Amino acid sequence: MNSNIPYLKDLTTQVRRDILRMVHKVNSGHPGGSLGCTEFFVVLYNVIMKHNPKFNMNGEGEDLFFLSNGHISPVFYSVLARAGYFNIDELNTFRLINSRLQGHPTTHEGLPGIRIASGSLGQGMSVAIGAAQTKTLNNDSHLIYSLHGDGELQEGQNWEAIMYAAANKIDNLISTVDLNGQQIDGSTDDVLYMGDLKAKFEAFGWTVIEIDEGNSIEAIIEGMQTAKSKTGQGKPVCVLLKTVMGNGVDFMMHTHAWHGKAPNDEQLAVGLAQNAETIGDY
Repeated sequence: MNSNIPYLKDLTTQVRRDILRMVHKVNSGHPGGSLGCTEFFVVLYNVIMKHNPKFNMNGEGEDLFFLSNGHISPVFYSVLARAGYFNIDELNTFRLINSRLQGHPTTHEGLPGIRIASGSLGQGMSVAIGAAQTKTLNNDSHLIYSLHGDGELQEGQNWEAIMYAAANKIDNLISTVDLNGQQIDGSTDDVLYMGDLKAKFEAFGWTVIEIDEGNSIEAIIEGMQTAKSKTGQGKPVCVLLKTVMGNGVDFMMHTHAWHGKAPNDEQLAVGLAQNAETIGDY
């Protein structure tokens, strides 16, 4: 794993460029949440997880990641490609007919790195718990990671799964919640206020780690390493990651308006100018 901070920051910039260009090309997609989670994905796949780009669908002998809020597929695809799962040039096919890179990740195209179809919100927690139990049954000591949107927690299935995980002492699971405070119709507080999520997860029997600077490479590394240190202690682990929607592109930040809206030509140029090329566009 590469924990070189300057490299990780350069990679983060390049992933942002990928996101903007992918969504712009087809005038479709979800840039806001993707940009907000870019640092998290870069750290997860380059520092935290023990994974193998020579993709094995069963995932034996490696850590696994499940994206529950599948609409932020642009950041997922970019990081997978730049981690060696498939050719970077394939990012150019995002959301095209017959592409393996659909708007929400799917499995029937056989895209390396994708183990579940996601985007139907509220289901990823259940899948992650099932994978974690499978690891335990197979005497595989590797960990399961998952990512969820904060608005997604308004789906009731999550809370059944959260209760189940604690009751069954699923302690090889680290579930991260992207706390950007935004969802498609407005702020999460305005749509359906969820109160103190830390207190809720703790009340359900989880260990909770908070990362207040969720767009800081250094803070994410420290927080996720702390989360790893809390596994194996009889409780599932929740990471509350406080991010900024649209991070890195000033006109997309702090607003739900860019949840599912593509930039036009002029906006793309501005966004790319704010994220100068560092590693190489596809």
